[in-house]
Amino acid sequence: MRYKVLTVDDSKTVRIIVKKAFKPYDCEILEAANGVEGLAVAAKESPDLILLDVTMPVMDGVEMLTKLKADPALKAIPVMMLTAEGGRDNVLKIAKIGVRDYLVKPFKEEVLIEKCGRIIDLKPLTDGPAKTKSIFDPADILVVEDKPAIVQQIQEGLKHTPWKVRGVATQGEAIDTCTKTPPDVVLVSLSLPEEAAFTLFRLLRTNVKTKYTPVFALVVKTETSQQQQAQTMGFSAIITKPIDAGELETKIAKAMNLDTSQRYYAIESECLVMRLPENCSAPVLAEAAHYLKPKFTEAVDAGHNKVVIDIHQLRNLHMGVIKLLFQAMQTCRELAMQFALVANQHIISECKGFEDTRGWTFYESLDEAKANLGKAGTPAPAQQLAEVA
Repeated sequence: MRYKVLTVDDSKTVRIIVKKAFKPYDCEILEAANGVEGLAVAAKESPDLILLDVTMPVMDGVEMLTKLKADPALKAIPVMMLTAEGGRDNVLKIAKIGVRDYLVKPFKEEVLIEKCGRIIDLKPLTDGPAKTKSIFDPADILVVEDKPAIVQQIQEGLKHTPWKVRGVATQGEAIDTCTKTPPDVVLVSLSLPEEAAFTLFRLLRTNVKTKYTPVFALVVKTETSQQQQAQTMGFSAIITKPIDAGELETKIAKAMNLDTSQRYYAIESECLVMRLPENCSAPVLAEAAHYLKPKFTEAVDAGHNKVVIDIHQLRNLHMGVIKLLFQAMQTCRELAMQFALVANQHIISECKGFEDTRGWTFYESLDEAKANLGKAGTPAPAQQLAEVA
């Protein structure tokens, strides 16, 4: 839902400041220069919040507020009064008419947003699916943990990513950091003293800058009561100690809605290359399978009809990998794409031990596979596709 905010002020400068303050958020800013215009805009647009100056020509803020509250169609709209320092007492006197809050001029943009965020649900603007961030883009991860060894473990586990991992030891440091530079994800240890983790979570959720920031709970695996409490409160994910770096990376990527397809798929030399990593766990295979059909279709749409399935990094062959490879080859046949397999000698040898894969033909290098794809008489990696249960 896109909120409408009406700012009623005779100062064009103030209206510009308000518009600039709301620019990062998904809301529409409406403007009026006096109470008469404000009432007209309010009646036409039904805004979700009105920022109303007290002193204005034609019709001042007090008169407009009175008329708003007398109109059954408009009286429920929350109003925040804007006033100069000398008018603070006056605002407090008229608050009984129905003012949700007030702000003294001159004001800071972040204070305005913070106050408005308590009244309406301000959501940051998103770039949309066409500009989804990639797993290879930088991100800022804040770890709130009083045990340096845990912070170092997370930094070490994620050092292969472009993400910056920084640690703070207390709730106060975390709030200060988030206020200055809001992170992309916050990891909070539930073992912080005096239930500081839960207090911090509440504070992050009431701050408009971090209201939608993913917050993970770090907790010892056996502390089931703490895990249940974190889930009840609404933490984005639970990460148990000892920490599995792969699981953590996957959950962070999911929470940030990152495009992870580039881990497995890339266009190289007019050819789609599908790569599998050395360890293909169930989550890895599920992730690669999720992108398979869309990426193959996308390649065809872009004019690429050749695929190299590269598993030379793979350490061990198992049925999960075989199923994925059959799925990839079947998709190639459905889309009329030429394909070839690349593997190391260990995997080639293991393939000979499976009835369904012993007829596959492999190339030993990516360059060799690319060079031979499309040549007359190039052998197919699999003569027939068997159904693998």
